[in-house]
Amino acid sequence: MDVHQPPEKTPDGHFVVIGGRRWRATDPSLPEETAARLRRHLMAARRAVRSATSADDPGAERSARARVHRAKVALGERGTPWWEQSGAERRRRWRDGLARLEEDGPR
Repeated sequence: MDVHQPPEKTPDGHFVVIGGRRWRATDPSLPEETAARLRRHLMAARRAVRSATSADDPGAERSARARVHRAKVALGERGTPWWEQSGAERRRRWRDGLARLEEDGPR
């Protein structure tokens, strides 16, 4: 896959296909600025997972993995499928998730 090309999506747009595997797509209703902020939190949390596992720090790893999960839920990639939520529920999901991630900050 060309890194500059967006991944293939299923016809309904609910999933992206990467390496022949389906992954839930990010909620397309997310404003781009919000999605970018959530992706920054996600990547910071993933780096924290790597650091914690390298340091053999189970507490830090649990915390970092919880932040990864919060970011993925806010993006619509985990939790209740975004296509099953109303517009208000979708906005509440990403607003609450972003607020919590920013409150927690990187660890």
